[in-house]
Amino acid sequence: MKKAVIVAFDRFTDIDVFLPWDLLNRVRLRHKDFQVKIVGTSDFHRSVCGIELAMQGQIEECADADLVFFASGSGARALYKDAAYLNRFRLDPGRQLICSMCSGALLLAAMGYLDGLSATIYPTAFEALRELGIEVLEDRHLVVHGNVATAAGCLAAIDLVQWAVGRLYDENTGKEVIASVLPVGQGQVCMY
Repeated sequence: MKKAVIVAFDRFTDIDVFLPWDLLNRVRLRHKDFQVKIVGTSDFHRSVCGIELAMQGQIEECADADLVFFASGSGARALYKDAAYLNRFRLDPGRQLICSMCSGALLLAAMGYLDGLSATIYPTAFEALRELGIEVLEDRHLVVHGNVATAAGCLAAIDLVQWAVGRLYDENTGKEVIASVLPVGQGQVCMY
């Protein structure tokens, strides 16, 4: 069984949770051994648009996930300075894929997973990431270093998920997942 977890928190950006959630769940149509969960620190977290979302587990579950996907949102800007929150994560980029959307990169940087690496992040957070000592690539929507990836701009989740699924399974599965959501005429696959 392979497991992906999406890390949410209060004031998460809606699309940066719901788009990866939808895309990753499409993997299960090809690989029944795949599980996707949204995890947080409480039973519910509220998005920046006001949606209250029930969590399916706690962030400690990230320790045994194959893919850990950090969402973004204004809530990340408080949490990357919260040592008690960050210390709850036990991640291993040697055996796990660890990735972030937009301001989620601040969490990766604060935990040391971007040390010595370059990254991308949403433009409003360029300076905050630089203050953590990370080289910010302002002209890239996806930056990958081994098992660690950062993406910027909500629709960059499409390329980030394709990369992650390609690494977990194979490149063809990653392409099929993305093709299933492309506008008619651009994708070739119907997975349902």
